[in-house]
Amino acid sequence: MATDSTNKLAAKEPYVTEFEASVRSVNGRGVRLDQTYFYPEGGGQPADSGTLDGIDVIDVQKRDGVIIHTLETEPGFEADEAVTGRIDEEFRTYCMRAHTASHLVYGAGRRLFVDPGYGGFDIGLEKVRLDFKTDLDPDDVNAITFERMVNEVVWDSRDITWDEMDSERARQRDDVIFNLTDNSEQSDTVRVVEIDEWDIAACGGTHVQNTNEAGPIAVLDVSNPGSDLVRVEYAVGPTAIQTRIDERKNAKRAADAMDTSVEDLSECATSLVQEKASLKEEIDQLHERLLEEHIETLAEEAVSKNGDDWIVGEVEGMGPNDVSERVRNLAGDAGDVIALTGVNGDSFLVVATTGEPDASEVVDDVTAEFDGGGGGGSTFAQGGGLDEEPATVVEYLREQP
Repeated sequence: MATDSTNKLAAKEPYVTEFEASVRSVNGRGVRLDQTYFYPEGGGQPADSGTLDGIDVIDVQKRDGVIIHTLETEPGFEADEAVTGRIDEEFRTYCMRAHTASHLVYGAGRRLFVDPGYGGFDIGLEKVRLDFKTDLDPDDVNAITFERMVNEVVWDSRDITWDEMDSERARQRDDVIFNLTDNSEQSDTVRVVEIDEWDIAACGGTHVQNTNEAGPIAVLDVSNPGSDLVRVEYAVGPTAIQTRIDERKNAKRAADAMDTSVEDLSECATSLVQEKASLKEEIDQLHERLLEEHIETLAEEAVSKNGDDWIVGEVEGMGPNDVSERVRNLAGDAGDVIALTGVNGDSFLVVATTGEPDASEVVDDVTAEFDGGGGGGSTFAQGGGLDEEPATVVEYLREQP
């Protein structure tokens, strides 16, 4: 396999954003150089952007061991000519910070989890994700814990170093984590990145030289995206700052709306949630009492069919789920058959019986007459989407033999 002896310059000297190079080949918009500081997409880090002799570089990929720069337009230069490369410094810096932050997060994970493995990594424009292979429930570790730990390391201003190491030697060390996927290129050496007394890992990305350059870091979420994985999503730099500003603004608005302070917001919100739950329980009890009284009133006008008492009527302000449990409990006591209809988007019907007649047969009969659909068993069934007003359905049930 052909290799480019200078294809690791971006990781070796990440602060270099302007360089001179000689063109080795040009193939349409694809350009190969004798040396390059452009970082090719890989390892979860996006490709650098920038220009070659003023022409925008829109992609950088490593193919068959060499780095190919894809330009926006075909260049005017040819092989063996000298060109100037300029890397988008703002985006490079963002990637350096984001990639370094992954080592801070991973170092926190090594302290929070038992022997975590590397599950994946990806730098996005707004947020970054890092996956741990671990069987720990993510609910056991929250985002606040991660954020506190990584920002303490940022504040400590710890030195970050990187150097090439023999691959086999690195793999024999228990303290070196291989943040590499199964598809990563195999080589005799690996770049080992070390954060002083925090993390050490084999990694080919670009990094800053001190942890204080990586922050601030906002840990957005800790979740479980799949089997034996814990995903940590975070933001760095301006996005992290804006995230916390937005949260503060929203907390202030919520506190003002509740006539309390941000410091007392949690206690106030908890009190409101409890109060809401209590009120809902009271409302549910009132609905149940109203429904019972309504059924008692309907029972006074029960219809007798084949020796069975049929309680048939309308309900207002309730859906099928609101009345189903109650009619089940009352069937056989208040009447042999209880059939209630109402509107919940479309007209619906709920039927409860002692088993004779069959509740599902009653619903089938009504849905056959007024369209709609439904189902159930011998003692309880319901239907919906009826193409008639509840009053018409009630009249039909009362008059049918």
